Amino acid sequence: MRLPTPEFRAFARGRQGGTLRQTGESVPLQNAAGQSADTRSSRRRDDLGLDPLGRTAGAEGSIETLSKSRGARLAFAYTRPMRLSVTQGALGRWRVAPLRARAAVMLVPSVLLGVVGLSSCKTAPPPPDPQAQLVAKGRDLFFNETFGGNGRTCGTCHPVENNFTIDPAFIATLPKDNPLFVAEFNPAVRENFENPALMREFGLILENLDGFDDLKNKFVMRGVPHVLGLRTSVASPGGPRTGWSGDGAPGDGSLRSFATGAVIQHFTKTLNRVPGVDFRLPTDEELDALEAFQLSLGRQQDLVLPLRLKGTVPKRGQEIFLDNNLGKCNLCHVNAGATANFGGGSLGNANFNTGVEDLPDQPARLTTQKVPRDDGFRTPGDGTFNIPPLVEAADSGPFFHNNAIETIEGAVAFYDGDSFNNSPAGLALKQADPRGAGIELDGTQIVAVAAFLRVINALENIRESLTLLEASLKVSSTERQRLLERAAQETADSARVLAGGGLHPEAVAHLEEARRLVAKAIASEFFKRKHTENAIREHRKARALLVESS
Repeated sequence: MRLPTPEFRAFARGRQGGTLRQTGESVPLQNAAGQSADTRSSRRRDDLGLDPLGRTAGAEGSIETLSKSRGARLAFAYTRPMRLSVTQGALGRWRVAPLRARAAVMLVPSVLLGVVGLSSCKTAPPPPDPQAQLVAKGRDLFFNETFGGNGRTCGTCHPVENNFTIDPAFIATLPKDNPLFVAEFNPAVRENFENPALMREFGLILENLDGFDDLKNKFVMRGVPHVLGLRTSVASPGGPRTGWSGDGAPGDGSLRSFATGAVIQHFTKTLNRVPGVDFRLPTDEELDALEAFQLSLGRQQDLVLPLRLKGTVPKRGQEIFLDNNLGKCNLCHVNAGATANFGGGSLGNANFNTGVEDLPDQPARLTTQKVPRDDGFRTPGDGTFNIPPLVEAADSGPFFHNNAIETIEGAVAFYDGDSFNNSPAGLALKQADPRGAGIELDGTQIVAVAAFLRVINALENIRESLTLLEASLKVSSTERQRLLERAAQETADSARVLAGGGLHPEAVAHLEEARRLVAKAIASEFFKRKHTENAIREHRKARALLVESS
């Protein structure tokens, strides 16, 4: 019988007086209290205080060594004093077992990389959840299904790594052969399908909302709305509202039908748009799955304002937001969501003409490119657009249907300007005001409202990060990596949103540390749980600096 290496033979026999035995028994792992956990046992190693190498927590004088032989990797750690026994199992794999308490050693075949003592410890998986399976199917369709078209997927314009939207900064990171740029390399859709110049500079997508009979003249240029919090923002007494103008889906206008319209508009191989030739239409089952996935994204309910915020400026911003005689924001964005209520009951996701199309110096119209006026809802349009939710606004700009304004501060300032106050919506607010005033805010008040929106966005990012991190502790390795990567993106967003407004620097520091820990969890083989749990603690510290606990 041979030990794996001469070095280990010397260690086990000479230095520690180890004994040799040949057996097919599994390795007992022991903690400082002398409790043991068999590698075939269902008991968790964490319950015994053992780390991923089988060491007892808090062991003194620990040593770690790696030795390779016969394609195997040996990892051992010990604390004084101890004796070792080296065994060879029925499959010829070397194992090392400690004979004293407070010492633990295990042999890990390289192909398993540390899971010999862990794989059998998993509890039986719960029975399949039909809704979770539907959401998972929808996720796969959303990011991978091209529907026989030009290579685009739903995720092409709604990438998870950019808050399910696109903007010029994100677009600049994409390779030139990305399907988003299909109009640049596919001659069949080179004309009247996209405007690559406006897409790259302003993040605008071409839409034929009034039909495909005159592609050269009947189109509008719009930004890409995110698809977060849809469960709270689509419903309306007049029917579902999707897209920027509320009519983004064909047929019944529902979110379920939204994918059908997207495939016809954006996935086609040629401008003929013939189903079965240029693309295939989603099946009913696929539409159900896509709807389930989109409804699962982000918040599942609206906030309940006011929140017990801690920051001086965000707290004042919340007061202005909720003041129906000053900011008047809550009239159209109840609880910073996408529903309106002027005192007579909820109007749901209503449509208004707020004068965005009348803004002077709109960026896209400063170019030499053709940008027709966007007439909004219905065909022909009535000039109205539906209400977007504000909780997710700060990290999903540019703002408004035409990407006219870059920053959240600029978006708030729009409502203090002439374009809004002279619009049908602005005039209606004036008529309803006892003083006959529209929205009149000074610069500091604009910044305060924007600070409030930044903080509630960061709180939503933190909530989502915590949900993802906690879920990652309970799932398989492949799913765990996906959740950790999502959490890393949400964590980076929360830090960026706060730092962009000069808000809560101490909370930003905790979020940056959380981001570092999540990155370590993603890269780690043995310490994912430890790094994840530490990241969770950092998120909670950051949240505690933003809002009082309920």
